Amino acid sequence: MTKKRTFKNFRQFFKETIFMIKNTKQLRSAMKNRSIPPAFRERLMMAVTSVNNCRFCSYHHSKLALKEGINSEEAAKILEGCVDNCPPSEAPALLYAQGWAESNGNPSSATVQRMVEIYGKQTLRDIDSILLMIRMGNYMGNVASIMLEKMSFGKTLN
Repeated sequence: MTKKRTFKNFRQFFKETIFMIKNTKQLRSAMKNRSIPPAFRERLMMAVTSVNNCRFCSYHHSKLALKEGINSEEAAKILEGCVDNCPPSEAPALLYAQGWAESNGNPSSATVQRMVEIYGKQTLRDIDSILLMIRMGNYMGNVASIMLEKMSFGKTLN
């Protein structure tokens, strides 16, 4: 089983929470921006969730993906880390999302530049905002999951 990823420390949690509060307008804009349709947004969220291993987010975003027209096979593949069944125009962003999550939100400058070339600065800003939101959700979900497991004396709760 893949390790549940969480905040490195309270400082990271605090810093990202403050960032999200200060950038609420940008985060809302990213969620409403038509350059990233709802199905694409759900794919991005599942790509990050596949790295961070949050069972709550996997469940929730799979359900949302189905509502947005993503079939269950594609959703399952994304949660396994595979983007082969996704629209080709979205594959670079999904691979970027996985790398972004693996690098704790610190992709290389070459990767960022390539993404700007493909999607443009504003769309990449929206993508990054979506990735930050889901990582916060994943980490908080994983903290809750770990706490539930400890409170149940090590039993995995479904």
